[in-house]
Amino acid sequence: MKSEKGFSLIEVLIAMLLLGIVGAAFLVALIGSSNAMITADKLATAKNVAETQMEYVKQQQYSSSYTPAPIPEEYSGYSAVITTLAMRDNNIEKISVLVKFRDVDVLTLEDYKVKR
Repeated sequence: MKSEKGFSLIEVLIAMLLLGIVGAAFLVALIGSSNAMITADKLATAKNVAETQMEYVKQQQYSSSYTPAPIPEEYSGYSAVITTLAMRDNNIEKISVLVKFRDVDVLTLEDYKVKR
């Protein structure tokens, strides 16, 4: 029997174990990168929505409160909440735009508006 060529059962099991470990590591890395891409896409979309809302507010006349601009359908699930804070004898306004995705806070953008 010693002259027969081939692999023993232990060698095959070790090879399968190593292949399984490499495969599992690959799947974990794939899942991690997929989650990172989803998060990055969510943040980029929230940033676009926040910047659009901020520009909309800046084009409006000076007010103590603002209604958010309509959000395009391609951004379904996103919503914006605009809050203001009067500063310096009501001549400067701090504007905060909070963007939510399915009622979960994603991004807050803050800027200032000067009364003209």
